[in-house]
Amino acid sequence: MKKRILASLLCYPFLTHSVRAQTDYQTDSVFISKIFNTALGDGKCYEVLRHLTTEIGSRLSGSPGAAKAVEYTRDVMKEQKFDNVFLQNVMVPHWVRGAKEQGYILNGKLKINVPIAALGGSVATPKEGIKAQVIEVKNFQELRALGADKVKGKIVFFNRPMDPTKLSTFEAYGAAGDQRRAGPSEAGQMGAVGCIVRSLTTRLDDVAHTGSMRYASGAPIIPAAAISTNAAELLSKMLKEKPGTEFYFKQNCETLPDAPSHNVIGELKGSKTSPQYIVAGGHLDSWDFAQGAHDDGSGCVQSIEAVRILSVLGYKPNNTLRAVMYMNEENGLKGGIAYADSAKSKNEKHLAAIESDRGGFIPLGFGIIGTPAQKSKIKSWSNLFAPYGLHEIGPGGGGADIGPLGPQGTVLLGLVPDSQRYFDYHHASNDTFDKISKRELELGAASMASMMYLLDKYGVE
Repeated sequence: MKKRILASLLCYPFLTHSVRAQTDYQTDSVFISKIFNTALGDGKCYEVLRHLTTEIGSRLSGSPGAAKAVEYTRDVMKEQKFDNVFLQNVMVPHWVRGAKEQGYILNGKLKINVPIAALGGSVATPKEGIKAQVIEVKNFQELRALGADKVKGKIVFFNRPMDPTKLSTFEAYGAAGDQRRAGPSEAGQMGAVGCIVRSLTTRLDDVAHTGSMRYASGAPIIPAAAISTNAAELLSKMLKEKPGTEFYFKQNCETLPDAPSHNVIGELKGSKTSPQYIVAGGHLDSWDFAQGAHDDGSGCVQSIEAVRILSVLGYKPNNTLRAVMYMNEENGLKGGIAYADSAKSKNEKHLAAIESDRGGFIPLGFGIIGTPAQKSKIKSWSNLFAPYGLHEIGPGGGGADIGPLGPQGTVLLGLVPDSQRYFDYHHASNDTFDKISKRELELGAASMASMMYLLDKYGVE
């Protein structure tokens, strides 16, 4: 009887596949448990992040801090005995903030100092600063509707908050970000002499949040700064009470010639004769007045830790696994572009790339960019991730640094942590090591290691 049942089972390939899948599920479940146990019981990423943020500190492209971070992360991966560690040359923008900015509201004899921060890529004000009446608008349509006659000679104040009703703070950030990125050029084209932008954060505070901007080709170049949300609220109130209120600001930034820098790459070699590549990465640069703990020191150390964990567990990958520290995500994306260009020129086939660039908060899942079949395959692993709270498999996307790999057929995945507090610290001086939870950071690293393991074992097709 038993022989007849076995013979019957073998006649149905889908049943034998089901039995095999169940066996694989058990094996995978046990191994993923080991990954999380290693991350939480013997994790290294928290102390690596401590040094990166508190000993090296800010790491804007072209700065001495960025150069030190390159050397440090390379040395970390060598000490952790990665199979291969190397630097990849990349030329990066070199913008310097200079002396601390000054900003204040002028209302008659009343002078109120407010927190401001020059936007990355902005020009300096004249040495004496700029003082002018303020025109408040919420968007470009309002600005254009005013007409050049009302804007000329004024400082344009973009005061559109991130939408607090959006559950995804990244969605709110994306919708509000145009005023920072393009607002200075829009204001300049209307004859403004300066531009101030409400900080892109979800809370009211006294911290100015910077970020990059670009001048449109042919547009007048005017200085631009972010103003804290509390100051934005105050300025808006004063403008309603007394139109014609003035604002003064002074900043000393400049753009220097592009500077040489590096991406930092560590490998765990694959066993295949012609291995392909699976990448985990974050960006090594941070804004110049921040330690860059959440943005994106956490993503860098999680990526190193993901590959380290697989190595110490004795995992022998089919494909080569890489941890990549990209340089210059904040104000140019040169590192991500250089990495993709090198992969293409060397004919390196990348199966998948994972990026962690949404902070070191508790992980909730992964966003996926790929074909419907690829998304479906990755989603089929959901039961393996569920015990660790990773229920959001599929929504969202990859990341800025890995985006250039997309046209080469690479599946792109982004680690999705809880985002509700991320913009409290994003691009601001309060993005410091003390804002990091050791346990949440380690859970993110384990999540990335688990995804790399499954991608390597089963592929993406």
